[in-house]
Amino acid sequence: MAVELGTIRTRVPARLDRLPWSRFHWRIVFALGTVWILDGLEVTIVGSVAARMIEPGSGIDLSAADIGYGAAIYIIGACLGALFFGQLTDRFGRKKLMIITLAVYVVATVATAFAFAPWYFFLARFVTGLGIGGEYAAVNSAIDELIPARNRGQVDITINGSYWVGAALGALGAVLLLNTAFFAFDLGWRLAFAIGGFLGFGILLLRRVVPESPRWLFIHGRQDEAERIADEVEQEVREHTTQELSEPREGITVRQRERIPFREIGRVARRLYPKRTILGLSLFVGQAFLYNAVTFDLGTLLSEFYDVASGVVPYFILIFAAGNFMGPLLLGRLFDTVGRKQMITTTYLVSSALTLLIAVFLVTGGFDRWSFIALIGVTFFFASAGASSAYLTVSEIFPMETRALAIAFFYAVGTGIGGIIGPLLFGSLIDTGEASLVAIGFAIGAAVMALGGVAELIFGVRSEGVGMENIAKPLTVADAEGGPAAEGAEPAEEAGAELGPQRRAAVARRERAEEEDARAAEHLTVMHRVRAEAADDPEQQRRAEAEQVLAEVSRLRAENLRELATGHDEQAAAQEAETDSERDAAIERAASARQRARAAEENAEA
Repeated sequence: MAVELGTIRTRVPARLDRLPWSRFHWRIVFALGTVWILDGLEVTIVGSVAARMIEPGSGIDLSAADIGYGAAIYIIGACLGALFFGQLTDRFGRKKLMIITLAVYVVATVATAFAFAPWYFFLARFVTGLGIGGEYAAVNSAIDELIPARNRGQVDITINGSYWVGAALGALGAVLLLNTAFFAFDLGWRLAFAIGGFLGFGILLLRRVVPESPRWLFIHGRQDEAERIADEVEQEVREHTTQELSEPREGITVRQRERIPFREIGRVARRLYPKRTILGLSLFVGQAFLYNAVTFDLGTLLSEFYDVASGVVPYFILIFAAGNFMGPLLLGRLFDTVGRKQMITTTYLVSSALTLLIAVFLVTGGFDRWSFIALIGVTFFFASAGASSAYLTVSEIFPMETRALAIAFFYAVGTGIGGIIGPLLFGSLIDTGEASLVAIGFAIGAAVMALGGVAELIFGVRSEGVGMENIAKPLTVADAEGGPAAEGAEPAEEAGAELGPQRRAAVARRERAEEEDARAAEHLTVMHRVRAEAADDPEQQRRAEAEQVLAEVSRLRAENLRELATGHDEQAAAQEAETDSERDAAIERAASARQRARAAEENAEA
């Protein structure tokens, strides 16, 4: 059961979200974002050296199918690692688990360098996957909780896209390591794995300077430590930017708890956010199938169908990696300006159409090696931005207490379905030597990516520029404010048929309040941008003032809706009361809530 510690009022989230970009944020990016560089290095190394590992004299007896099996086993390890370490991250904190999971990765990837038989290779890849899966849950949680709301989309998308910086490093390194003029035929691929371990160790040292998430701290009864870290971050930002920080306006009331029961976390996905659950699964299955299938098997595909020698494969992997990194880098900002829903839908559907075009050209024989890799690069320019947004989405749309486990769950289930089936299917299809059969695999990849795009179009959440606590209220906020645990949940019809009319009305009001909060955040984003870009233009400054007024109006409307929701809850409590005194007290509280709602409405009109 949950161990409750007390109820507090805190402005830590608002303090973090209002900060201008500074050296502190760059440190977070470099210390935490490097996990994707490591994962890209791991996966691409396998793709780059796979052709060498299946050749006679490599020092290990592997077939093309074994490479596919190794990829699937790596993914299984990552899925299990995400689930296991994800729940530990939510319980024991972001920082501890970031250190532990990276240490697991370092040990296991160095062990891979000593592989002498298929079973040993599979075991080492499994443990490496455990570490990487745990990293996804711990690091994504920390990044989104430390980066300001207005920058969260671009930073998260770009950091996830940095996977392909690792991929490029893996490809370039493989060119040198597979060159028999420098390294023995059976040594270069081993060094490729060992280098990943040494890089991981360097990142491990860098992470010591990253603070624990203040958001996690105040939820778990460590309010003083959360405030101290927020003070230190604000001081560093002031010194680096020489700016005076604006006063944080929003606060939240939370009921602190030492731990959250697992059954409560499961209820969030099942009862409170069923549509968001469908969305998360659709996005992850789509990108995991296509990405893992192509990435793990690209080297063998080039060798089998386009006669690309094993020593030349890394050059093609480098082109592939460049397209993948440029997508998030160039499109990332649009996820904060154009909007999450529009950009996620577009990137998934465009990459689906291009993947289908690859399948058509494979059947018609319209490719040579260069046109094939060029179209692959363009396809994954869009697919990479879309895949990165899947991690951002599930991190944003579920309550803070469940954030790491939500990332872990959707990564594990989505990747378990798509990421395991994809490499196994493509490896088997490549083994047939029939391009038309490989085209079927690409057609399936196009279909599952299209499903992800359609799911975003139907169920997507507008979360750009919105504080994470307004996208999905922390469970402890709902407890402390006396509302149902469904505060900030989906509309009433999604919250469960067992709710009565008053409870359903309360949930619906709160959803509309979240929409008003989102509008307020959008107006504030425009205000800050206009003030920064046109400080000497009186007309633009008047526009900025207008945006500030509109933000205040939306905030007051959200306050009005939340008070009305509280009134509905109290009316329901009155109907459920067992004694006259309880009923009268609930009716009085409902009347007070309605009075506060009228006051907020009058202020908005004024």
